[in-house]
Amino acid sequence: MKISRAVSATKTRQALGLLALYLASCTPTVQVAMPSEPITINLNVRIEHEIQIKVEEELDGIFTADSGLF
Repeated sequence: MKISRAVSATKTRQALGLLALYLASCTPTVQVAMPSEPITINLNVRIEHEIQIKVEEELDGIFTADSGLF
C-alpha cells in the first residue's frame, strides 16, 4: 500500500511538472522596439471663429441706429 501511494504521488508530481512546462511555453512575449519613422503630430488649426467675431463686430458698428442706413 505504501508503494502505490508513492507511485501515485510521483505520477502526480510528474503531471504537475509537465503542466507547468506546458503553461510556461504558451506565455505570450511582448517586445518593445523603437519606431523606424519619427512620430509626427499634425497641428493644423482653423481660426474661423475669431474671424467671424471680427466681422460681426464691424457689422454691428455699421448697422447702428445712428448710421442713417435705415
